[in-house]
Order: sequence, then structure tokens, then C-alpha cells
Amino acid sequence: MPFTCPDLPRPRGALAAGAGAALVAGLLVAPPAMADGDSPELLGTASDLGVEVPTPDDVLDSAETAIPGRWLVEVSGDPVLRGGSASANARAQDKVHERAEAAEIPMEVSENFVAGWNGMSVSMQDTDVAKLRAVPGVTAVYPVLEVEQPEPSDAAPEDVYGNAMTGVDQVQQVDGLTGEGVRVAVIDSGIDYNHPDLGGSGTGDQTTDFPNDRVIGGYDFVGDAYDSQTGVPVAPDEYPDDCGGHGSHVAGIIGADGDPETAGVLGVAPGVDLLSYRVFGCEGSSSTEVILEAMEQAMDDGADVVNMSLGASFVTWQDYPTAQMSDVMTDNGVTMVISAGNEGTAGTFSGGAPGVAGDAITVASVDNTDRRAPYATAAGEEIAYGPATGSTAAVPTSGELALVSAGAPGTEAAQGCDSSVVPPATGAGQALLIERGTCSFHLKALAGQEAGYDAVILYNNAVGVVNPTVEGDPAITVPVVMVGQADGLALQEALAAGDVTWAWQEGAAVFENPTGGLVSDFSSYGLTAELQLKPDLAAPGGSIWSTIPLEQGGHGSKSGTSMAAPHVAGAAALLLESAPELAPGDVKTTMMNTADPLTWSLMPDVGYLEPVHRQGAGLLDMVGAVHTATRVDEASISLGEGEDGPQTVTLTVSNDSDVEQTYAVGIRHGIATSHPTYDPGFYDAPALAESGADSVTVAAHSSTELTVTLGEDFGEDGFIYGGWVTLSGADDDIVVPFAGLSGDYQALPVLDDQGMGLPVLGVSDGAGSVLLDPEGGHTYTMQNGDIPYIAYYFGYPVERLEIDAYKINGGGKAKPVNPSVGLIDEGDHLGRSAAPEVYGWDGSYALKNQKTKTVKNGEYLLEMRVLKPLGDPEDPDHWETFTSPQFTIDDPNPGKPGAR
Repeated sequence: MPFTCPDLPRPRGALAAGAGAALVAGLLVAPPAMADGDSPELLGTASDLGVEVPTPDDVLDSAETAIPGRWLVEVSGDPVLRGGSASANARAQDKVHERAEAAEIPMEVSENFVAGWNGMSVSMQDTDVAKLRAVPGVTAVYPVLEVEQPEPSDAAPEDVYGNAMTGVDQVQQVDGLTGEGVRVAVIDSGIDYNHPDLGGSGTGDQTTDFPNDRVIGGYDFVGDAYDSQTGVPVAPDEYPDDCGGHGSHVAGIIGADGDPETAGVLGVAPGVDLLSYRVFGCEGSSSTEVILEAMEQAMDDGADVVNMSLGASFVTWQDYPTAQMSDVMTDNGVTMVISAGNEGTAGTFSGGAPGVAGDAITVASVDNTDRRAPYATAAGEEIAYGPATGSTAAVPTSGELALVSAGAPGTEAAQGCDSSVVPPATGAGQALLIERGTCSFHLKALAGQEAGYDAVILYNNAVGVVNPTVEGDPAITVPVVMVGQADGLALQEALAAGDVTWAWQEGAAVFENPTGGLVSDFSSYGLTAELQLKPDLAAPGGSIWSTIPLEQGGHGSKSGTSMAAPHVAGAAALLLESAPELAPGDVKTTMMNTADPLTWSLMPDVGYLEPVHRQGAGLLDMVGAVHTATRVDEASISLGEGEDGPQTVTLTVSNDSDVEQTYAVGIRHGIATSHPTYDPGFYDAPALAESGADSVTVAAHSSTELTVTLGEDFGEDGFIYGGWVTLSGADDDIVVPFAGLSGDYQALPVLDDQGMGLPVLGVSDGAGSVLLDPEGGHTYTMQNGDIPYIAYYFGYPVERLEIDAYKINGGGKAKPVNPSVGLIDEGDHLGRSAAPEVYGWDGSYALKNQKTKTVKNGEYLLEMRVLKPLGDPEDPDHWETFTSPQFTIDDPNPGKPGAR
């Protein structure tokens, strides 16, 4: 079976699916068998419960992508803000550069970092990285990652509802908090400072209004035409304006000061000073080296709070440089607020850097309670819809169509995947009603179009708001919109009773959101690779109305964790205005202590709570955060792996009020998840939890300690479980979230077969695809991509990856091709795979002296070894190994690495 393989600028790349159905079949892995007795109850896998578990191609758009030829080189020595010396760090970096040149590793240094992270960004040949890791003074080498400018889905709501969900409106109106005097930096696509809601004059000229009373400073790192793949900023200037739209939407949520009565936006903290750091061009992606520059600049400019609604998904190790920098900034007085990521449908361990930073406030998304949407009237009701992207026809704002059902709900005809199964239009002026499911939105729209209808009305087959795309070939030339499940079924019922007219309406109306108050389906899951609990907190991010550039209409709505993080960043500013003495850790602890755990989104009517590793402490509660008199110093509890049994944890409870406080101590449990990570099972699996006391009393202006014993006893490895230690008092309710992984982390299989027998040897077909070759025996020319590949999938983060090659001598014995070093390639701290990947070997390897050699023609095999996360390299049980079948190298130009 062929699989399309992108160009491989470095050995590791993505094995993209040319036949997605085969890969989806590989995702349908049964959950682990449970022991008899008091076993956790399986409630269903993600796919069982209606989650559209993505095909690999779906995930690749958002997963981290390494940029060819660009690397971040960490150098020995502490950064300045960790007690190091700027001059010593500069000398250490220069020395590494000199040693690399002496070892014939040509590289060009782009940027030097000494303050928050000690290292440099460099351009060099990817094939030299293994040699560079061996250069004295090099601590680690990380790929520069492409970070896509988030593309939140369009939805349409009022931000005022989000403010009401978290009590922001109350602390604004009752306490008079606006965030005045607090500086909030936005590292994003820039801010439209011409926008009247953001202090501008409304002129639409980037050379005016900067700085203004609201956007008081900033920096353009990239210019309009920048894309990370070019690696070079394109004419950045002194105006950090926004032509992409994302940063302005984020900034409006944080601090817009418009009048909702006249269609303006009132942000969470309308009195803050905003700083705009532009790291995206008008289109395309940024890179982690540019983002590092912006983080350092924001710290130098005195930001109190930094919002980062961006990240590299599946990069879950906390030592990635952007995560390291985030923690350094927190230590130096900056409250870091970062989005959790939008890979929720991809399963667990799907967060990313810098959001995995231990001290940052990492924010999950909750759907807004109400949404504003365009609408039509039908069957006597106003019906909200979302326009599909990809159609060349504009959605009308007037006119009527006769509605026709494609078929009874649940039938093949209702799902309308082909024009042959739906009733043909009997004339002009008709719209076809089609149910979601089975096939793509493009095929459904095409079926209606080919059947002669003037519009297609899609309806959801599950609760929730979906923003469809009908892009494809042939193009869709009729209007296509999507309505909710309840409205679709009501229309089906009305059609069964008689004729129904669909009447387009101008403007928008406000509708109740059926998933309001639940974690958004796109919001990513933790944990980090080190098993630390992430995310930390949840806030409204689904269907948020905010500012967008004037050129794009001035106001619009989007959904994403990108929209949830700025809600918390604005809230942090309100809290700092209320209590300026709070350190970043205090801001985080106060918000988490007073949050409200959320109902499980996949079964909202049953009474379970959302997994703690998807919501953290719960929904932000600003009234509680501003007015609480009690805190627990430990914001969360990360229990790690459970093979050593339950742990006893000591919590410090402090009372800042003038009177004694007594709290009842309790435990609440969230839903647990199991492997596989990409289609997890969901379990009712309460952890073992015992409190040292049923209640705790704390004297005025004093503190006391409370012990709790937490753990698991499931008899299975790999369940991520957790919940909340609760303190319930007369005036305050406090929560402390906890999470752990049952059993032995290192007992979990990392190399997953994905239903395709992975890992497996691969062969190029010469046309950009890789054929899986489990039997081996192929003869590789080592030219034009005809090199040996290993196709593989990491089901969990990887501590260390080692690749070796062996030459088979005449007697059939295998001898390492690189006996002085023992490896042809290696890597540390790799994330869980977003999709099947490939490793390609061009026949070269680095000697101990960093010189490069190329193998001679002959018989070979490859070996891949992975050390499991947090594994002991000296324990053979913590390694997994794949040894390929034998293959032949017959290079017509031996001694020169072939082109990949």
C-alpha cells in the first residue's frame, strides 16, 4: 500500500496518508482488558462517543513541523536570569561555534540568547546535527519548529457572555476593576491599533495611532510577507500592526474598551496597557526562534502579563526552549498565560510547547453559553446556521426556498453522499436538507448541487457547533450552511408533516449554545511527557466575539484555545490591579484554587466530571479569585506514575481573613482515560483518596497543614486518573486538582503498529510515496529518494531515540557501520506521534572526530531503539527495539550521500 511522503529535509518526517481509510482502521484499537472485581467501568472510547478521531492528514496541519536546516543549540551554563553571566554565556557560545567549525560543521549563527535561555539559533546541514551534539559545550540540540498561525474556527457570539460565565462582569461592575496600570504583552500576529475599541482613530492607516493610549508599544519581528520556511524576516518596520487578524481578536478579548450597546467589544480588562509583538506575517507560520526573541523582548519591556495563543502541538517535554524561557520569565515576575492547544480530538499527550511549561497558566477552552449567528426562518422558528467555507456562492440575506429532505434521519439517503441516493430537485427554488455523517461535507454539497438544488442545508448528527468546509474538486457553486442537530431533526419532523419554506434573513441573532459551559471539543489533553498536570485552568474559548482588523470588518467571532488564554490574561490583569503584590505563582494559585470543575462534555447529562487532564482546576471564577480569603499554596498535585503505590501529600492552607475559617474536606473524581493515546477509552475510575481529616480549621492570618493520600489501585498500567481535593467553607470553596498515571509508565508500549504492522521498512516508489516493505530484500540505489526508510508511530513521548545500521558480512554476521560511535543518528525528548512518521537514511554517518563517511555497497539492516519516557537507560526493559529485514545498497556513485 503506498503512502504519500512529503519531502524529507531531515531524517525524521511525516508518513502522510494517501489512503486515509487504512490508517483510520489502525486507530480502532480495543481498550485494555480490565481485571475482575472493582474494575473501572468503561464508558466508551473517543470514537465510540462520537469524537471524530482524526486521520493522520487531519492532525498534520497542526502538529509541530521541523524547519529544514534550522536548529536551536543549547550551550552549557546558566542563563543570566538563572544566575549566569552574559559575558560567560557569550564566550561559551563562541567557543562552541569555533569547535563546530574545527570539526567541519559549517553553521551560521542567526541569534544569540543569554538572558532567559543560554543558546543560539543556527542554520546548518541537518545531516551534521549528530556531529554537533558531540561537540564539547553543547548541552542539547533542538529543531526549530514551525508554528502555524492559529486559524480559529468562525462562530458568532458576544464576548459579554464569556465575561458573565467567569464573573468578570461582576468584578468590573461591582469592584470597579479594569486592569489599569497593568502591562499585557500579546505575542501574536500584531494588533490593529487603529481600531477604536483598542484606542485607535479608526483611520485604517498603520502609520498612525501607534503608540496610542491603549497599545503603548511593541515590536515587529517579521514583516508582512514573512513565513517561517523562508527563515528571513521580510521588511519588518516600527509598526506592529495586524494583517492576519488573530492577534487583534486576542487583544480585544484581553482589553478592548468598546461599547457593546453600539456593537463595540468590552474586553476582560479594558484598562490595561497592551504591548504588541508581531511574530506572524499576514499569512503563513512563525518559528520558535522568532518566538523566543519576542518572549525575551516582552520581558525586557517590562510586561506584567504575557499572552501566547500559539504553540507547537505534541511537543510535550518541558525542556523545549520556549517552555524553558516561559519558566524563566515567570521566575522574574511575568505571569505567563498560554493556550493549551486545539488537538483535543487527537487524544491525550496532545498539548505543546510553550504551554507545557510548568509555571505557566495553561488554558483550556470552554464553549460560550450563547452565540450570535446568521439565521433563517423555517417551520415557524429562527434557525441559526454557520456558512460553510469553500463554496464560491455567497449565502443570501433574503429570499425563500422550498426545503426538501434528502431522506429519513439515519438512512443512506439522509446522509446524501451521492446524488444518486437523494431525490432530484423538481425545479428552481429548492434547498436540500442533508444529515452529517459517513462522508465529507464536500461530497454532501456536491450531491445536492448535482441533483439540481439551489442550496444545501446540512445538519449536525451530534450536539455542538460545527464549522464545515466544502472545499474540493469539483468546486461547490451553491450556498451551503450548517445547522444544529436539534434544529435539523425539527425540520425533518416538520417536512414529514408538510411543506417547509426556508427564508434567508439579514443580520444575526443571539442563540443559546447547546454545548455552552462544556469543554470545547477541540481543546487539547495533557499530561506533559513528565506526567505533570496540564492544562491548569479553563475559560471561554468556543464562540467568542471580539475585535478584528478594520480591513476585515472590525468585529468577528472565533473559537479556539487561542480565545480562552486571553480571557485568563485579562483576568490576571484584574487580579494584579486588585492585589499588586501578587507574584506570578500567586496569580496562578489563586485562579486555580477558586475554579469550578466542569461536567464531562461527552456525557453531559450523567453527572461525571471532565477529565482533570483536560480542564485543570476547572472554569475560572473571578469573583472567587478576587475575594477569596483562603488559599492552598499547592496549586495542583502531579502524582506521576503509580507503580510505587499511593502517595501522601501535604497541603498548606492559609487564611488571610480576620476571622477563623473552617472547611469540610472532600474529594471529587474526574473521568479517567486509557490507552491508546489517539483514541482513548474513558472510564469511571475513582482514585484511591483519603484525607487526614474530615475538616480543617485555620486561625485568622495563619496557616495549617492538611495531608491527603492519593493514588490508584486499578490493576492496569496507563490510566490517567485524577480529580480535586475540595475545601468547602461558609465563604469560600477551594479546589486543588490532582492527576497521576496508574501503574508503570515504562510498561506501556511506545512503538505502535497503527494497524499497519509498524515499524516497518519502507521503499520509495519514485513518485513521492513510500511503499511499506515488511519482508525487505529491496536494492536501494541511494539516489533521488531511493533510500531505506523506517515507517513508525510513537504512541507515547520518547525519552531517547537511537538509530543504528549494520553491515552484513559474508558469513551472515551483522557489524555496526559506525563502531567508534555506535549510532548513525539519535534524538532526545521526542513527542508522541501526531501521525505515522518515517526515518530516511542516506547512507552517511559521523565518526567520533565528527568527520562524515558514507557506507559502501553491500547488505545492510537498520535498527531503531526507543527509550520509554522517564525510562532508565541502563534497564533493558525500558527499551523497545525494531530491527529491519536485510536490504541491499547498490549505489552507482558510492561514497556520496544520495539526494533525499
